[in-house]
Amino acid sequence: MDVINKSFFMLCFLFKLKLLHGANTIIANQSLSGEQTLVSLNGIFELGFFKPGQSTKYYIGIWYKKISPQTVVWVANRGTPISDKNSAELKIIEGKLALFNGSKTSIWSTNIASSTTSQSSVVAVLLDNGNLILLRDGSTIWQSFDHPTDTWLPGGKLLFDRNKQKTALISWKNVEDPTPGLYSGQHTPNGTQSLLVWNGTKQYWASVSWNFPVLGLSPQLRANSIFNYTYINNENESYFTYLPRDPSIVTRYLVDVSGQVKLVTWSDASKMWTPLWTQPLEQCEVYAYCGPFGYSNQDSPGYCNCVSGFEPKSSSEWDIKDFSSGCVRKEDIHECANVVNDEKKDRFWVYNNMKLPEDAQSFESASVSDCETTCLNNCSCVAYSYSSNECSIWRRKLLDMRKLCGDDVRGRTIHIRLALSEFKTFKSKKKIIIGVTVSISVFLGLVLMALIWKQQSNRYGFSKVVEGSLVAFSFKDLQYATKTFSEKLGGGGFGSVYKGTLPDLSIVAVKKLEGIGQGEKQFRAEVSTLGTIHHVNLVRLHGFCSEGNKKLLVYEYVENGSLDSRLFKENESNLLDWNTRYQIALGTARGLSYLHHECKDSIIHADIKPENILLDANFQPRLADFGLAKLVGRNFSRVVTSMRGTIGYLAPEWISGVAITTKADVYSFGMMLFELISGRRNWLNTPDENVKFFPSWAAHLLVYAGDMLCLLDNKLDRASADADEVSKICKVALWCIQDDENNRPAMSEVVQILEGVVDVNLPPIPHSFQVFDVEGSSSNA
Repeated sequence: MDVINKSFFMLCFLFKLKLLHGANTIIANQSLSGEQTLVSLNGIFELGFFKPGQSTKYYIGIWYKKISPQTVVWVANRGTPISDKNSAELKIIEGKLALFNGSKTSIWSTNIASSTTSQSSVVAVLLDNGNLILLRDGSTIWQSFDHPTDTWLPGGKLLFDRNKQKTALISWKNVEDPTPGLYSGQHTPNGTQSLLVWNGTKQYWASVSWNFPVLGLSPQLRANSIFNYTYINNENESYFTYLPRDPSIVTRYLVDVSGQVKLVTWSDASKMWTPLWTQPLEQCEVYAYCGPFGYSNQDSPGYCNCVSGFEPKSSSEWDIKDFSSGCVRKEDIHECANVVNDEKKDRFWVYNNMKLPEDAQSFESASVSDCETTCLNNCSCVAYSYSSNECSIWRRKLLDMRKLCGDDVRGRTIHIRLALSEFKTFKSKKKIIIGVTVSISVFLGLVLMALIWKQQSNRYGFSKVVEGSLVAFSFKDLQYATKTFSEKLGGGGFGSVYKGTLPDLSIVAVKKLEGIGQGEKQFRAEVSTLGTIHHVNLVRLHGFCSEGNKKLLVYEYVENGSLDSRLFKENESNLLDWNTRYQIALGTARGLSYLHHECKDSIIHADIKPENILLDANFQPRLADFGLAKLVGRNFSRVVTSMRGTIGYLAPEWISGVAITTKADVYSFGMMLFELISGRRNWLNTPDENVKFFPSWAAHLLVYAGDMLCLLDNKLDRASADADEVSKICKVALWCIQDDENNRPAMSEVVQILEGVVDVNLPPIPHSFQVFDVEGSSSNA
């Protein structure tokens, strides 16, 4: 009998040890190390040692078991990593869960006060909601949900300063270092507002006051209505929590390394996290994102640049988009140069239209030269600005600078102190720098004009700014603004568009969706897509109305209408010259490239055609009508969806029913280019009832003849057109409509070709064109 008891005991002991790899519980006398992990009961979350990116350090964390790449939602020892996971141990000791390094030193613990009860009754359990809990005699004595890192999971509680407890989400330092970063998400003591704070001191974003349970959320969240939000406020605790209505939805809030707070959901189709809501909307609105002596620029690919004469302090950190260390001087300045004729005297590099750094020392000054002299004679002065007899100087460092557009009222000129030797280098580059500055200013002018409109919209009297930068209008508001929808601008499959005027005299275009079903889907697609993205070549959505069956969208008014009205109507006054057409092609390509490659998640527009390209006062194109848009993720991830778009612009893969990539937009863009060149529809019925197909004729002419000018719109003066540009656009168009999507270029490549950065080779004639004869008419099959 003793033998049986001993054997049973050994089996139980071995079974307990086995639980360590893949079980969801750690009990007394057990430890976790090396490759061992805990897995929640239904295999949703996993806990163990991990190292992020290229880091060589290990951390204890919790991540999604079935999502790749690894997405970590909680980190225990985020400030104290270990170098060897095999010698480290996570175990229960003295009634608490603790992590020990190879030297058996505790570097993290749950910090629970010891109990007089048996320590063997304490267990740690990983739950399916991602919460790691510590139980003593069946009662929870500690949980990771009370100590979040950068992520707020569904079911987690955000505590609002009750009993001196407060929950804050703190970003990682960068994507390879979970050390607490500079950005934190906090709440006001009464829990009515969310705040984003830099370095624990500087608030740079605040939500509108929450109206529980609606919470003043962004319109795309309210339209989707996929979450249940709950606010609890009683004598014991005050907190906010949320759950998705559909338990299958994988979602999370986080304070990202970018300094933005985001709500994201996981897409199995694209294998990507898709953002539903982001604040601040623009990266450059994040305080001090580019660090000391760096400045942000919304039009710059990486957003951050060093001011002239400076370079990144840590190139490796900048490579992974961690700009917090900022920039350092290339050459030391000549401090306290108080001799006017000193040849070594420092000089100043001028930046116009800048948002000035904070913490300036200001005083009256008679002239800009006096202000400059004051700065030169101050050993610690690094920059000055002069305006209206006021001199402002900055000592030691410059923080939170941003490049603004020329007409932004906040724009000021700042003079940054540099060593004289730097100007010898800058002199030869000055013309280039000026050109780039002008281009950036034009771009930011368009973007910030929209932002100023948003900030002023509270003055309208009848509208309300909601989170997400959009304005929530009532139906009566828009009825009044459009004079009862009396001036119709155009119409489409989902409704009509009317001209309207807001009380501040801003002119808008109001789309009134008609019918139900697909119109509802279009409304949600428009709001969720255009509400979170901004680009100079995309039409700007100002707001919306959603009252029962009344669905309306309020856009910026684009003066010159749609491209089709300029191409296909016999009106010489509306004729677009060749240079304008080329710029329309380039601007449209840039807008599509932004959607495909630069958004948080790749977006297929799905309906590129001249009717959906609007022209502003300067005939710059704006992509419009995102009602059919589809989020599909990056890296040309595919998505299976029903056919959408317009016959004549549909890629072959739409018709064959296979999964779609961004290359479907490339095909439509190519078809649109041929119409831009010819000034006519690609399909044309002739008096002899033959169907002429212009792209086929253009392809044969391009490959076998080479003279492209005869393809131009016959209303144009062909002598004024650039033959090389015509040939280039024809080649691009033909590459874009290749039958095999893998042979089509990405829109980023198209932009480079049209900008003249790279050359383009002669494309082959698509196999499908064999059904057309060389003259471009259909064969009599």
